[in-house]
Amino acid sequence: MKLLAILFITFALALVGTKIFEGNWNLLFSGNLGMAVFMLFTGFAHFKFQKGMALMIPEFIPAKMFWVYFTGLIEIAAGIGLMIPSIRELTSILLIIFFILVFIANIDSSRKKVNLFKADYSGPGMAYLYKERIPMQIILITWTWFFGIYLN
Repeated sequence: MKLLAILFITFALALVGTKIFEGNWNLLFSGNLGMAVFMLFTGFAHFKFQKGMALMIPEFIPAKMFWVYFTGLIEIAAGIGLMIPSIRELTSILLIIFFILVFIANIDSSRKKVNLFKADYSGPGMAYLYKERIPMQIILITWTWFFGIYLN
């Protein structure tokens, strides 16, 4: 859940900033900026923790490093897309689909006890999935829908 701090802190700072500089609470901008920064952070993490991320990918999928880098680029592109009003809704729809697809890898990596940061199998296992990942996925999907589709 530490990653969610990036989302919430960015949102809060942007909300206060829009109130100070624009005179109103700009929920649409602040919510999308929060998710954009979150996506940029997680996207760049694919390049820093690539070996651990490769362990998260199910065995039947070939070219694991390609998919690690490719999904990192998708996350970075999504972060940028959320800040462009003309493509925000489409980006949000695709991002929700992406969150659902990536969740499959999270289930597999929890079963294997992948430790993303150490790139080994010493992770918390299924406890991580139930206590952190599922709630985080629900928050991310709901947030993306609310700020990228509903308020848009």
